[in-house]
Amino acid sequence: MPDFSTNILLSIAVFAGAFVSGLSGFAFSAVAGAILLRVFQPLEAVPLMMACSIGVQATNLWALRRNIRWEGSLLLIVGGLIGVPIAVSLLQTTDTHLLRRGFGIVVALYAAYMLLRPTLVTAGEAVGRHWVALIGFGGGLVGGLTAMPGAIPTIWCDMRGMPKSEQRGLVQPFIAAMQLFAIVLLVGHQDLSSKVFVDLAISLPALFAGSALGVIAFHRVNETVFRKTVLVLLLVSGISLI
Repeated sequence: MPDFSTNILLSIAVFAGAFVSGLSGFAFSAVAGAILLRVFQPLEAVPLMMACSIGVQATNLWALRRNIRWEGSLLLIVGGLIGVPIAVSLLQTTDTHLLRRGFGIVVALYAAYMLLRPTLVTAGEAVGRHWVALIGFGGGLVGGLTAMPGAIPTIWCDMRGMPKSEQRGLVQPFIAAMQLFAIVLLVGHQDLSSKVFVDLAISLPALFAGSALGVIAFHRVNETVFRKTVLVLLLVSGISLI
């Protein structure tokens, strides 16, 4: 494929993924990967998506900095940092295909059921710190196996009926930290091609434009539309793992 056409597809993929992630807080790889994994080899596409996703998360964190709930996020992050290395060990010693497929089925069924519910739940009582850390551990463990670190914390927030700003303020730093940790582990295990850095530079305008428009859309949609958007993305992400 000519370089010009490849660069156009790269920009389209990154813009779409960044917009969706800016709106919902996650799912960059699920959207952008649908194109990038067809255009590039996995050894180039995966680190490129991880680097772009970290850029999107950094933009989201800055744009939503007033909503960040650092205490709860730090508890999630501590639990996640314990879960990720365990997932990496499982990937090296165990066939995790069935685990990923089973998790995809659970996420898809949950999202489909919640989309059909006629009413929203209200936020529950405060939970203990150990429970928050446990959710983070589950997110880190599953994220290491499926590249979806935000799935479990997002589902947990949805089950508790958190408002969109509170949910993003809690989960956004966790996803950013897990992705940064993951790319550090990836770099430690393999050498990155110089082409990844060139493609990243080419995609930056689309990345920041998509992120900015996604954050603007997040502020403008109401709670119901935001929740349905998140559930649809969870449904698509779950199906992609089956």
